[in-house]
Amino acid sequence: MRIVMARRTPTVLLITVLIVAVPLARGKTSHASGTTQAEIQVALCSEPDQVIRALDLASRGGVRDTWLFDDAALTLFDRGLRIRLRATETGSELTLKAAIDDCAHVPRALIPAKAGKCEHDVHGDSVTAAVSLTSRLKAPVVDALVSDRLPIAEVLSPAQASYLREAAKLWPLPSDLRPLGPIKVSTYRAREKPYDVDVSRLPTGERYVEVSRKVALGDVDAARKGFDDDLARSGVTICVDQSAQAVNKLRALLRAP
Repeated sequence: MRIVMARRTPTVLLITVLIVAVPLARGKTSHASGTTQAEIQVALCSEPDQVIRALDLASRGGVRDTWLFDDAALTLFDRGLRIRLRATETGSELTLKAAIDDCAHVPRALIPAKAGKCEHDVHGDSVTAAVSLTSRLKAPVVDALVSDRLPIAEVLSPAQASYLREAAKLWPLPSDLRPLGPIKVSTYRAREKPYDVDVSRLPTGERYVEVSRKVALGDVDAARKGFDDDLARSGVTICVDQSAQAVNKLRALLRAP
């Protein structure tokens, strides 16, 4: 695994493009092979409105709220961990994501079949395996959590708490973890291409765009080349620094009032 740390950029506009795919050949999973996914990310530096026009996107519904959790020192990020709360049409989902060396080495007991998976994240030339564990939360719990009246440690699922304790070796959690957000996310669908697009606005006004697509294992390289060709033809600008998007977003959220 290669984790790249990049310096903070001063730009107020950051756009990320993602392709969700079945895993690259070097990754195995603690579940059936072939079910692990990879997320290929390409950052763009064009205006979001330009991206929407250039990729011919159509809205897929209303705005949903998302929060990330960390402390001022970005302890979770530095440990390769991310906790995300995302509103959906049927409720709210709390996801723990943990960067690891290899999906094949994760004990089965730490990834319940109905609540977790192991996948791959691709940032430029860097490929990182990651465990993802998701649970559902009820509205009263979400309200208390995002208003910082309830510690995140008290709402984690047994599987999430177990992973932090046994695999990540981060338990108890830092006492000053807090909700960062909300990030306002609008979802779009490309009219002529097989990918979805999320346009995210931070409380600071900074905006990100994420484009996702699922493909079969053998189609990863071809899909990425085809996607790169689409972006080039559309006239959108690819950012030079592809590795700093996650930390830039967290730093911007920490600056928010």
